[in-house]
Amino acid sequence: MKQTARHVRQRVARLFYTSGAVMSLVLFGTPVFAQTPEKLELRYQGWASKVLYPELAEDLGYLAPIKLKWVGNTISGPQDIQAAVTGDVDFGGAFNGSIVKLVAAHAPVKAVISYVGADKETNGGLFVLQGSPIHDARDLIGRKVGVNTPGAYEQYLVTAYLEKAGLSKEEIQKVVFVAAPPVNLAQLLKQKQLDAVFLEDIIKDKLLADGGATLLITDYQLFGSFGYASYLFTDQFIAQNPNTVRKFVDATARAIEWTRNSPRAEVVARLKKIVEARHRNEDTSIVNYWKSAGVGGKGGLISADDFTTYIDWYVKNGVLKAGQVKPGDIYSNQFNPFNQAVAAH
Repeated sequence: MKQTARHVRQRVARLFYTSGAVMSLVLFGTPVFAQTPEKLELRYQGWASKVLYPELAEDLGYLAPIKLKWVGNTISGPQDIQAAVTGDVDFGGAFNGSIVKLVAAHAPVKAVISYVGADKETNGGLFVLQGSPIHDARDLIGRKVGVNTPGAYEQYLVTAYLEKAGLSKEEIQKVVFVAAPPVNLAQLLKQKQLDAVFLEDIIKDKLLADGGATLLITDYQLFGSFGYASYLFTDQFIAQNPNTVRKFVDATARAIEWTRNSPRAEVVARLKKIVEARHRNEDTSIVNYWKSAGVGGKGGLISADDFTTYIDWYVKNGVLKAGQVKPGDIYSNQFNPFNQAVAAH
């Protein structure tokens, strides 16, 4: 049976369309026509007086058609990622060491983008009151040090500071770590209920600007520029909503780079507008101390070192066994558009 010229043209067109789709899949991971987000609303927890990169991404229009649904503020990173595991929120973020512990406990999760880190302008630091008898690491023996969560990033940094100063394990155990919400730590220091506190990024800079406190050490001085907290989804959520996760990571990565490439005054104004517009009874002045993106990798790309540092620390302290957890078990950059850009160069 002869084929008409019209039928031949239709077959060629279908073949061309299919070939283009396959080529799109090869070059970009997912064909454009298959990238429609499966889930258009993402439940999450916020942080008081802070604008998260996904919140900024939504305000910039990068996240559309996905919308964020705020369900309240988290009290800590470990609580936030646990809420993601239990399904109370769709994504959560925490200190990478906490994510290591979660994966070691066989939680089916995957970190997909870094969102907090240290650089020259944005970093966390250990403070004492001006005039305090505490001048170095050894003076902290027997003292109360405020951190946001026991066993999380801030305690890790203080412990690393003590170890680098040559304190023994027994001496470090005499340092008393006290947990309190980040926004309350500075006040507890001023009231002399704590001898020292570790504060992160803009909260640290606000305390410095207010005066009355002395900075002992920063995480940047200890380790240089790096990422130390990541957002994660459960494996099940990723399997069921891959395009939603891809869109979330893409939008968040673009928001991170927007802050890097925009004038500081424009970024601060945008952050302040977001905090004021959400009416959560927050301290809007804190965003005035924003200085830089504060994320290690471009677009929030995760490095294996972002996790091996804490894996090694936990193995050293007997929390994990050697080889129990590997970085590849914990994170993936597959959804981050900057991963392809870096690989291309």
